[in-house]
Amino acid sequence: MTLYGKGYYMWQLPHCDGGIPENIANRVKNAGLSHVLIKIADGPNWKYNYDYQTKTDLIPPVANALREIGVQVWGWHYIRGDDPLGEARIAVNRMTELALDGYTMDPEWEYKAPGKDAAARAYLEELRSGLRNTPVALSTYRFPKWHPEFPFVDFLRGCDINMPQVYFEGAHNPEHQINLCVQQYMEIQPALPIIPTVSTYASDTWRPTADEITRFLQHAKSLGLTAVNAWSYDFATNRYYLDLFNAVADFPWPPAPPVADIPEQVIGKLNQHDATRLSELYQDNAAHVTGARTVVGKTAVQQWYEILLTDLLPQGQFQLTGKSGLGSSRHFTWTAQSPKGEVLDGKDTLGIRDGLIQYHYTYFTVH
Repeated sequence: MTLYGKGYYMWQLPHCDGGIPENIANRVKNAGLSHVLIKIADGPNWKYNYDYQTKTDLIPPVANALREIGVQVWGWHYIRGDDPLGEARIAVNRMTELALDGYTMDPEWEYKAPGKDAAARAYLEELRSGLRNTPVALSTYRFPKWHPEFPFVDFLRGCDINMPQVYFEGAHNPEHQINLCVQQYMEIQPALPIIPTVSTYASDTWRPTADEITRFLQHAKSLGLTAVNAWSYDFATNRYYLDLFNAVADFPWPPAPPVADIPEQVIGKLNQHDATRLSELYQDNAAHVTGARTVVGKTAVQQWYEILLTDLLPQGQFQLTGKSGLGSSRHFTWTAQSPKGEVLDGKDTLGIRDGLIQYHYTYFTVH
């Protein structure tokens, strides 16, 4: 699984719109965010965003307000590895009691110490035994080659998503930063989906511009990454950094995966080798045409796909190679590889009515 759209880390809820759930939800909604990540714990014993004096958990009201507007709520946790089992257990407890959508671990310099690779493995084994159906992400250094002591592989093996901290302090080259980050992580196995985190804050000697934040998001999107995060809501909603927050808010990035167009759906279901699901893309009275024959009706279309997937191209792997057309017409080209032969010249035309295929002409030769 992965996330889609824009997300923001929240560190200290009282510094996020005063901790007022309605205000947070309104700003998040107006910014078009798909998810937020709230700090839930620090180390093995410390519940975070929890008022120990009044014994009040600050997270549930905020999480509920965000869920009401369709925003996913993740928890994040700073870990050090001195008590990996304790850290895993508090993570499981907090995630369970808060019923959050996903969990992000934040290990940093403490995990460079000798022997911490074993701590990482112990932590993840305990964590995953308690969060079997919860997506888990790693948030740490942007450039693995700069931190050879850090157990990247041990962490990534227990995660579903990689959320590197691409904080380019001292630089003004966001495109290069993302490129180098993605390149270095793609050289590590397992290579997980990457959701980079951009720095919408300032240091004593450096401040990114709003344009650099926009360029960061644009480049991440152009690389085909499904989402970005930003650090952090606490800083960026401060009046001195609102231009950085607004750069994220104003950037168009839908909070859901785009609905696949009809040609992509056809190819996707061909690769699932499921004639029934393919027939569901057609109108009840659809016509399917080849150079040799024409059949009419959803049942006949399903029978055609059964022949294609069983006799002509069994175990076929199909690939969309080109597409054109809008509205009620599509033209697309495709190739296929199968133990019984290959197709290099697939050319199809679709007529579409009410979102379903009314007419389908297909041409291909099997070599």
